[in-house]
Amino acid sequence: MAVVYAFLADGLEEVECLATADVLIRAGVKVKLVSITGKKEVKGAHGFGIHADTLLHEIDPMKADLLFLPGGMPGTVHLGEDDTVSQVIREFAKEGKLVAAICAAPSVLGQAGILNGKKAACHPGFEEKLTGAEVFFSPVVCDGNVITSRGMGTAVPFGLAVARYFTDDATIEHVKAGLVYA
Repeated sequence: MAVVYAFLADGLEEVECLATADVLIRAGVKVKLVSITGKKEVKGAHGFGIHADTLLHEIDPMKADLLFLPGGMPGTVHLGEDDTVSQVIREFAKEGKLVAAICAAPSVLGQAGILNGKKAACHPGFEEKLTGAEVFFSPVVCDGNVITSRGMGTAVPFGLAVARYFTDDATIEHVKAGLVYA
């Protein structure tokens, strides 16, 4: 079973994180919510509390099959300022492992040098922070081992695109039917 680690920071966009995680779980992917804050309770950008499964210092992130960065403000800033997050996503990308980010969080990938020569999408206004990328305005952009998306409104198609890396068409169609997703 594939394992995804979702890195959570205070100020994350709750729906982007949880909708993506929900779609992945429905597709049979194991999702671990990983707090980078040193505490399991993470406060979202809109005040919702999210209880993480574990803390970043308690796991070996390299054992995951994919690392996921939800967007939101100031969550994205906190992800980008965390040296461990930057180091881990660089190692992941260098090894050709999957990294995924939505909304403002693709800027963290750009800051880490992961988007050089890649196609990517992000929340409007963050395009200049996709350092080295060819910017697209599609809801979801998949380029090799990098998956990016634009925002909360694209969280379900983003989740489906991420899940597609780990499953088959029948499973994706089953998940879409359960979500009543056209």
